[in-house]
Amino acid sequence: MSDVLADTNVLVRWALAHDPLGEVARRAVERLLRTGATVYVCPQNLTEFWSVATRPTSANGFGLTPARTAEEIDRIEGMFPLLEETPEIYSQWRQLVRTAGVSGRQAFDARIAAVMMVHHVNGILTFNIDDFRRYPDITMVDPHGVPEAAPAPDQVPE
Repeated sequence: MSDVLADTNVLVRWALAHDPLGEVARRAVERLLRTGATVYVCPQNLTEFWSVATRPTSANGFGLTPARTAEEIDRIEGMFPLLEETPEIYSQWRQLVRTAGVSGRQAFDARIAAVMMVHHVNGILTFNIDDFRRYPDITMVDPHGVPEAAPAPDQVPE
C-alpha cells in the first residue's frame, strides 16, 4: 500500500482508547505500517484534533483538558511524520475550492487534500470516505478495510 495521511477522525479515535472505533483505527495504522507505508499527519489535522478533543462532550467533543490534549498531540507527533506547511498549500487549496465547488465546513477537508497534493501523498486513511470523493487524485482508505499484511522490516511501532 502507498503512503497515506491519517484524517483527523482516525487520529482522534487512534489516540482515545475509550472510543468505540479506537481499535479499528489502531489496527488500520498498524497494518499500513506493516506494509511499509508511511502514515503522515499535517498541522491542519492537529488543529482539528485540538478542537475536537477539547470541545465539551455536550457539543460532540471529547471533553479533554488542554494539558491532556497537548500530551496526545505530542504522542501523535512522535509516532507520525508531519507534512510541513508550505506556501504552495494555500494556492492548491484555492484552486481546489474553486474547481470542486467546495462550501462550508468542507473547506477544511479541501485544505487537507491540498496538503496531500503538494506533498504527493495520494492516500487518506479516513472514516469519512465521502468527504474526499470530489478529489480524483486522492485514494480513500477506510480503516475497516485495511487488509492484514506481512510485516516489513523495521516498520511496526513498538
